Amino acid sequence: MPTATFFHAGCPVCISAEQRLAAAIDPGRYDLEVVHLAEHPDEIARAEQAGVRSVPALVMDGEVFHINHGADLADLRA
Repeated sequence: MPTATFFHAGCPVCISAEQRLAAAIDPGRYDLEVVHLAEHPDEIARAEQAGVRSVPALVMDGEVFHINHGADLADLRA
């Protein structure tokens, strides 16, 4: 089964988006992986490689969907 990966940084915008997306993703079609980049900064490179530029963002089927704007990935590196 394909994986939908939700990258976020733990801000209120990110948490709200995570809660709504987790409920909206069809578990019969996608495994949902949630990656909290503030807790796992080693995952920032993977997010960048997937095309994520800011969080919150959802990666599905090789496409990046940027949701609102919580933080740039560059800011998370600092």
